[in-house]
Amino acid sequence: MPHLITPTIRLHDAWLRSRAEWGPVHQPGSGLRPNDDVESAAGFATWVNRLRTEEDTAIPAAEGLVHCTYRWIVEDDELLGAISLRHTLNDFLFRAGGHIGYGIRPSARRRGLASWALGEMLGEAGKLGIDRVMISCDVTNEASARTIEKHGGVLEDIRDSEIGRVRRYWVTL
Repeated sequence: MPHLITPTIRLHDAWLRSRAEWGPVHQPGSGLRPNDDVESAAGFATWVNRLRTEEDTAIPAAEGLVHCTYRWIVEDDELLGAISLRHTLNDFLFRAGGHIGYGIRPSARRRGLASWALGEMLGEAGKLGIDRVMISCDVTNEASARTIEKHGGVLEDIRDSEIGRVRRYWVTL
């Protein structure tokens, strides 16, 4: 049975296996940035520490960023995906990124993991006092659109953004 966990250096090898399936593309929900070194143990530890620190509201968010809770979707110590909950929306997130981002590794898709993880994170959003959650997906990603709609997502619009053409949904908690 899958569960959500806080990122940990213990799963470095599992994370690398998951990333190998993704290839050289953005991994939604992972918090991975272009300059992050995740190959070396030291670089991976630095990255995991940043992910954990971004959740801590006692530490000011880096300029241009917001506090964010990252969770990994794990089953039997295998990393199946990632999901992130941004605590607030800045201008970019309002236009394109939303409160929640998620991605499931290719071999783990079509198991309902994204829907399950999204339901869990919507519960976390409610605990943070967020009453309306914005979630976006690529306009061509029908599976993600269905996942969002299954959780009550109401389509506000389809728009061109910095990350491409996206569907913007709102979920009222």
